[in-house]
Amino acid sequence: MEMKTKTPMLQELTKGFYRENPILIIMLGLCATLACSSNAVDAAGMAAAFTFVMIGSNIVIALIRKITPNQIRIPVFITVISTFVTIVDYAMKAYLPALSRSLGVFVPLIVVNCIVMARAEAFASKNTVLASLMDGIGMSVGFGVVITLLGMVREFFGAGTLFSRQVLGPWYPQFLFFILPPGAFLVLGFFMAIQKRITHAREAKR
Repeated sequence: MEMKTKTPMLQELTKGFYRENPILIIMLGLCATLACSSNAVDAAGMAAAFTFVMIGSNIVIALIRKITPNQIRIPVFITVISTFVTIVDYAMKAYLPALSRSLGVFVPLIVVNCIVMARAEAFASKNTVLASLMDGIGMSVGFGVVITLLGMVREFFGAGTLFSRQVLGPWYPQFLFFILPPGAFLVLGFFMAIQKRITHAREAKR
């Protein structure tokens, strides 16, 4: 029995989940990923901010792609992205001040996030608004799931908590190594090893 092929829009939506995951496969935006994943709350906050900027900038850049001169497209892209970054940064400072202080400079630095810039240049500037929307959602979900899981694992093993709630008793020794930068590299490497294992298993079955 033949499997039905995915529609182009569905492919654009799902490619960022796994096949072209921005962290595990393309390996972009690792600075923010590693720095903002010491706990699940920070990781989820960064994922939400990234999603707003990614989807918003993709839509606007796709809308103006035909009227943007090729010679100044990069400055235009940066202006569009920085507008959405400013909106989310001010909103977080107003309504989530603790999270804003915790994430610090990494929210404004979304302006130069490699994932956002890469999708603007390689995809949104060359495709329709609907395709760019699907691409933005897919990449945001792929980024958000990985960074949130990374934060959950690091927080659980490092402090015995999840989303700042105690899940392990006072007997837990709290391996602070996982909350420190070396722990971020270790857990991310473990995630990448799992992804490679799954990919090889699928290829073997084929």
